[in-house]
Amino acid sequence: MIEKTIDICGKEVKFRSSATIPRLYRIKFKRDIFKDLTKLEKAYSKKAKDDDDLEIDDLEIFENVAYIMAFHANPSIPKTIDEWLDQFDMFSIYQVLPEILTLWGENLITDVEAKKGLAEVSGK
Repeated sequence: MIEKTIDICGKEVKFRSSATIPRLYRIKFKRDIFKDLTKLEKAYSKKAKDDDDLEIDDLEIFENVAYIMAFHANPSIPKTIDEWLDQFDMFSIYQVLPEILTLWGENLITDVEAKKGLAEVSGK
């Protein structure tokens, strides 16, 4: 489990990434976070390369992932994304998105290393 605090509009918001995130995301949104984050990473890379804007679908994925990671870190946040987002002024997704993607990537690296270690211990 990895946690990171990100400043959004002057508010310190804690985010958490762990093996629980895909399940929470699937239960809440009925979607596969792995597919969604792959799509979001590609869109973000294209935006950085071509200076394009993100599509509405990509913005929604960002909001969903950010909400689930914030909820995982603090279950007392508002129960809907709309209520959660409403507590912030307008902010640049491009400042927060790289932090979220980094947090997710760090968690994946940790999971892979843990599985390798388990395989070595179990002799597989």
